[in-house]
Amino acid sequence: MKKVTINTLLAWKQEGRKFASATAYDASFAQLFEQQEMPVLLVGDSLGMVLQGNSDTLSVSLSDIAYHTKAVRAGSPNCFLMADMPFMTYATPEQACLSAAEVIKAGANMVKLEGGDWLVDTIKMLTERAVPVCAHLGLTPQSVNVFGGYKVQGRDQAAADKMLADAIALEKAGAQIILLECVPASLAEKITQSVHVPVIGIGAGNVTDGQILVMHDMFGISANYMPRFSKNYLTDTGDMRKAVSRYIAEVESGEFPGPDHTFN
Repeated sequence: MKKVTINTLLAWKQEGRKFASATAYDASFAQLFEQQEMPVLLVGDSLGMVLQGNSDTLSVSLSDIAYHTKAVRAGSPNCFLMADMPFMTYATPEQACLSAAEVIKAGANMVKLEGGDWLVDTIKMLTERAVPVCAHLGLTPQSVNVFGGYKVQGRDQAAADKMLADAIALEKAGAQIILLECVPASLAEKITQSVHVPVIGIGAGNVTDGQILVMHDMFGISANYMPRFSKNYLTDTGDMRKAVSRYIAEVESGEFPGPDHTFN
């Protein structure tokens, strides 16, 4: 696979070409994904749930993310690799810089932060110091205790307006990717059209520039439950490589996510 950079993703957005992405946590699966030409991988703090068996992501440490980032990079040298910044590792801009340094040194091309316009100063400081940022809006799992569970975000007009304003502010601050999780498709479409950077969705309909799935959901092996917005590609294909290839093809064609995977 040819090396994928942020410029690749920006060009695809301008061309209207949709792209797939997935979480990865080790070298073997990262290699499998690269062999099927998955352009974007994420070392997600979802590892706290799918690998460590916890009920949320809050216990994941910075060293956990750095360890798995190094492993994924070893397996996939050419993907565009994002990595989550764990809970309370970016509470201040200064702390964010120190935390991000560990993740970038481990092999990530970009860090992902959860939060709205309170992150403006943090994103400015990170990007000024050569750390690319993906801003995660909507259902932000690190805020599960504030939300009172994993719930769709942005359904009422005030919340939708705030999320759109946050996306624009975070792009202006320097975020080069926006990730939207569990938001109505109509809102996701409006945000995607309102920003110039690529927008990746999960539970945000097929209107975004890219899609992401937790790899365990893609293979139907998640320990707890299958989210509505996910799809088990292993059931129909019976082969992991074919499952990944079909996922990529369905994202690129717009077939996935379909109405059953979308919130209104």
